[in-house]
Amino acid sequence: MMNFEDPDPMGEFDVIRRFFSRKEFTPSKMRPDLETPQNVLLGIGDDCALLAPPPIGEVFAITSDMLIEGRHFFKDANPTLLGHKCLAVNLSDLAAMGAKPVAYTLSISLPEISPAWLEQFSSGLHTIADHYQCQLIGGDTTAGPLSISITAIGHVAPKQALSRHLAKVGDDIWLSGSVGDARLVLGLRRGEWQLDIPWQEKSFRMDAPIPRVELGLGLRGLAHAAIDVSDGLLGDLKHILNASHVGAIVWIDDIACSDLLKDVSVELRRLCTLRGGDDYELCFTAPRKNRELITILAEHLHLPLTRIGEIITPPDGQEIMQLLDRDHQPLPPDLTKQYLKSFDHFQ
Repeated sequence: MMNFEDPDPMGEFDVIRRFFSRKEFTPSKMRPDLETPQNVLLGIGDDCALLAPPPIGEVFAITSDMLIEGRHFFKDANPTLLGHKCLAVNLSDLAAMGAKPVAYTLSISLPEISPAWLEQFSSGLHTIADHYQCQLIGGDTTAGPLSISITAIGHVAPKQALSRHLAKVGDDIWLSGSVGDARLVLGLRRGEWQLDIPWQEKSFRMDAPIPRVELGLGLRGLAHAAIDVSDGLLGDLKHILNASHVGAIVWIDDIACSDLLKDVSVELRRLCTLRGGDDYELCFTAPRKNRELITILAEHLHLPLTRIGEIITPPDGQEIMQLLDRDHQPLPPDLTKQYLKSFDHFQ
């Protein structure tokens, strides 16, 4: 819920000028891995932004995400963290394609103008934008229910893009970091279950996810296909399988999770890790010959990368994904179908 204790007769262009127009982009001097030629020729403040072509041999990668109050975030969401998250989810999509961020647009509808709320929101937004070298170049502002829509732009060489349709039979399936904490926190906040655990320490996994941009760049030439885990690990992995016309074996009890989730029941842990969303880790497939190189990449990034399965020829007349437990026994078909369901905005 916005704080309107300091009403201000500001208008649309006042909001843009005060909170979103910046005299200069502040690139990070600590991130040479994300340095990029100056693609933005003309940014925010005109009828259109002007972007220079990407480096020779690369193409633009473009993604959009919309966040709606009450659907994607709570009414009392921290505005600084919300500013971070709304760009992070788009950067995560670029990471899943192996694309380097360049710029983004922001369209936001506001029920009222609250300078205090906008100050915090724009601070969170600009901080993550600067961190990943991604410049705000335009958008729209209007009155209405609180909703935030961002389009992010990056670039990647077509032959290095980690498209969903490129998984190959024999590939390993990998997962970055750990999954399930965001779903656990969501369930506790909504009162779905009562647990006496220190879940607040994991709230950042839901409120301020870390887009795996550096990993996406590092996987160029190493991985075949990738997807970010936004709607549930198995449901998202299934998108790769369908696009690539392959099947998979997944060792569900080998999937990395936090110590917090290791202390809950097996059923709840599996629900959070297999079906939970909002993790924004990368799930990717890569040829077996690259295992050592991927391990070296994990060490370089200080980011755990775990093999959780393998790509197989799709079995005839069976579920496209076979789920094996810690004893390498298959789960019952009805339970498998439950775990393969992912988040749907219309359900």
